[in-house]
This record gives sequence, structure tokens and C-alpha cells, in this order.
Amino acid sequence: MSNVKLAIIFYSMSGTNYQLAKWAKEGAEAQGAEVKVLKVEELAPQSAIEENEAWKATVEATSDVPVATSDDIEWADALIFSTPTRFGNLPSQMKQFLDMQGALWATGKTVNKVVSGMSSAQNPHGGQEATILSLYTSMMHWGAIIAAPGYSDGSIFAAGGNPYGTTVTVDQDGNMTEDAEEAVKHQAKRTVSVAEGVKNI
Repeated sequence: MSNVKLAIIFYSMSGTNYQLAKWAKEGAEAQGAEVKVLKVEELAPQSAIEENEAWKATVEATSDVPVATSDDIEWADALIFSTPTRFGNLPSQMKQFLDMQGALWATGKTVNKVVSGMSSAQNPHGGQEATILSLYTSMMHWGAIIAAPGYSDGSIFAAGGNPYGTTVTVDQDGNMTEDAEEAVKHQAKRTVSVAEGVKNI
């Protein structure tokens, strides 16, 4: 039984990254981790959400998911972030959440957190890799330990072969074009395993 506490923190407009977060939870719990699935606070006005059916449906579907806080970061041994890309970068909702962790960072409470990232976009070269790398840049400032999946399992190739973290493409109907479920679960298990090793140093 693992003694790792994992926080899976996502932002999702169409439900894609919420689904990735749920698969990651399954993978991590199969590894024996204690898992929290959390969302970052929505910053967009309600009027914008109401005009987009998929966005509105996702907000409603995630209404019972707790909003991530600094306490969750401090609680966790490991963190998995799942987020769409915005012009090759993090969306403002996720970026604000990271930016609000200055007090934890200043007191050394982000050091040695094991982290991994996942992302999505509407085309295969829509900035997913750049988004994950942007996340990892912040994590290096935190003193965190990045647990990228690399090519550590065959499922990574079925999901598009991204060594930085699982990335998916979403078509116009909101469907993922990659077979990503097993890659996400593997990434979560790997993140938990690395965190176990860090805790035992």
C-alpha cells in the first residue's frame, strides 16, 4: 500500500481535462495512493459560460468538485496538473492558481513535490507540449521534481508519443482522437512511484 498523497488539479472547459483527471485518479488509486481530484477557480464571467453549451455542461458536471487551495498543495506529496493550452501556454485560470502559491514557495513548502503534467488542444500541434513545458518551468522554480513519463510504457505511443506528459487532440465534436486512457493511468502510476521513492530518501 502506497503512503503517497496525490492532488490531481485540472482546468476544463469542454470536459476533456476533467476526464484525464478521472483516469489519473484511477491509475493512482490502483497504485495505492490517496487521491484528491480538484479544479482551479473559474475566472470567466458567467455570461461567457452560458453562451457555450459544452463549457456550461462542464461547469455543471464539475459543480461538486472542490476548488484547489494552497492547503491542498501543502497536503500533497505529488501533483498532477491537467490543463488545455492557450496559445501554447497555460490558461489564465491555471496560471493564477500557480501564481497564488508564493507563500508556500517562500517557506519552502513546494520543494520536492513530485509533479507531472497533461494537456489538450484542438489539433495535434496546438501547443500541448509548450503548455506542459511552461508548467514545468514554474515547477522548477518551486524546487519540485518532475516525473515526466518519457517512453516508459507502450501506452504512451498509442496516445501520440509525447514524453513530456499525456496530450490529447479534441475534434470539433469534443471527442479525443488519441487512445489516451492507459497512458494517463501509466503516467499517474509513475508519478506515485517516483513520489514513493522521494519520500523514502
